[in-house]
Amino acid sequence: MTTPSPLIGITADSEEPGGYSRFPWYALRQNYCSAVATAGGVPLVLPHEPSLVGRYAAMLDGLVVSGGAFDVDPRLFGEANRHVTVVTKEDRTRFELDLTRAMLDLDKPVLGICGGQQLLAVALGGTLIQHIPDSLPDALAHEQTNPRNEPSHDVAIAPDTLLAHIVGAELIPVNSAHHQSVRDVPAPALVDAVAPDGVIEGIEDPTRRFCIGVQWHPEFHISAADVRLFAAFVEACRPNNMFAERES
Repeated sequence: MTTPSPLIGITADSEEPGGYSRFPWYALRQNYCSAVATAGGVPLVLPHEPSLVGRYAAMLDGLVVSGGAFDVDPRLFGEANRHVTVVTKEDRTRFELDLTRAMLDLDKPVLGICGGQQLLAVALGGTLIQHIPDSLPDALAHEQTNPRNEPSHDVAIAPDTLLAHIVGAELIPVNSAHHQSVRDVPAPALVDAVAPDGVIEGIEDPTRRFCIGVQWHPEFHISAADVRLFAAFVEACRPNNMFAERES
């Protein structure tokens, strides 16, 4: 019997009136959906409807928290001051945080991408660096100037982590489009990828079925590692998968 393709929710971005429409609208790059579909999942773009969080969590087999040109409100990780560069989308963040926590409570797979990794870190009790250049003056240019479908720098993958098991490499090339990053995550969550300047590029919670955040955008398929990451995520969303059964 063929295993049904898992249903994967992908959070959309939201925009104010202007450009595409004179009214508020949702947006999502197509490659988020195509990366899920190529890996064998059924992508479903999620509107920000707080009243539906419980129904979404019940029906979905997995969740991708997408990125966007905005930031998590510093108050959500215990900081009263907001850096001048911080731009928030409170409704989107509230919805994503509630849905991410609901999925984690059900131990359903979650993959956080770029800003989605930062939100996942906050959901796990972690904190963020609000503006990398101020905290790390000698940091790399994490907002790359070359196209996003090209690599920006390498990241080192921590051994003996789920991410290392998935990508099968100690060093992988990634793209980069962020001015914030994860500062820390509490145990049992851990850091599984780091940039040459020390910026955290990946996190995971090994006690959960599949809970990984990456700071780069693997939906662009910069390398084979990105393809493997989506394949492993979608596989984890299937019943009786290898990740659900692996030893903790």
